[in-house]
Amino acid sequence: MANRVVLALGGNAILKPNQEATLEVQMDNVKISADLVAKIEELDYQIVLTHGNGPQVGNILRQNEEAKDIVPPFPLDVCNAESQGFIGYMLEQSLKNSLETKGLTSNVITLLTQTEVSADDEAFTNPNKPIGIFYSEAEAKQMEQEKNWVMMEDAGRGYRRVVPSPQPKAIHGVSSIVNLLNQNTIVVAGGGGGIPVVRGEDGLLKGIEAVIDKDRTGKKLAEQIDADVFVMLTDVSNVYINYGKPNQEKLETISIKKAEQYMNEGHFADGSMGPKMEAAIAFAKQGKTAIICSLEEADQALQGRAGTRITG
Repeated sequence: MANRVVLALGGNAILKPNQEATLEVQMDNVKISADLVAKIEELDYQIVLTHGNGPQVGNILRQNEEAKDIVPPFPLDVCNAESQGFIGYMLEQSLKNSLETKGLTSNVITLLTQTEVSADDEAFTNPNKPIGIFYSEAEAKQMEQEKNWVMMEDAGRGYRRVVPSPQPKAIHGVSSIVNLLNQNTIVVAGGGGGIPVVRGEDGLLKGIEAVIDKDRTGKKLAEQIDADVFVMLTDVSNVYINYGKPNQEKLETISIKKAEQYMNEGHFADGSMGPKMEAAIAFAKQGKTAIICSLEEADQALQGRAGTRITG
């Protein structure tokens, strides 16, 4: 049976910094990404593709704000679902076209995915994930009063809404994902960390306003489908220690013990490489392989010729 891999696409695969967020620009980026993912299909992997949605869900929230006096705004979980849908559409169409061009017979399908979190997760008492547009201090205070939002100053650029970022407990629809993989289908799932849902007191699911880290969701998805490899695709070819310093060092194949040492020494920033290394270590502890690499080198990384690999 073919090895099974979960690929987590970074935001740059869909929209690069300072690019205009038009459909045409995003579709052009996605087409390039799809061609690179198709190279992995040629290596005979079963593929689940997940992705970020930060810029896209931020723009949807801004559209909500701009049009709130004309069209009632939707909550964050619904905005996440909207972004999952249109990013999934772009990825699915581009992948199908790329596979057909290469003469490959795999199908592609996008699943709108709910990710269950705990209502008791400590993240709900400490919102810290910035989302959406920037506001002035006066506007931020108004939002706190009118909408009961938690607002926070963000790196000198203004004030933004911050929301909880809870740990994923379970990805819904996993049995269907596995069935599709076994039918020669690439599955796009868990986009943007998944639509956050909790169990009510009646045991039924309901949406909740939160943003789940996509790499944590990718790791949980890889666990639940029993993937052999979990690959986080980013805009750098490797993980580094002492990044940006004269003694900067590229990491290639490292042990879990060494990766944990570097984590404890503070080499990886919370807002960038930290969550990726956290997810990689947790997955590798199950006797599997985690890889962090650039999208352009993903096929080579799966063959052991590029990227940073964390293994037992």
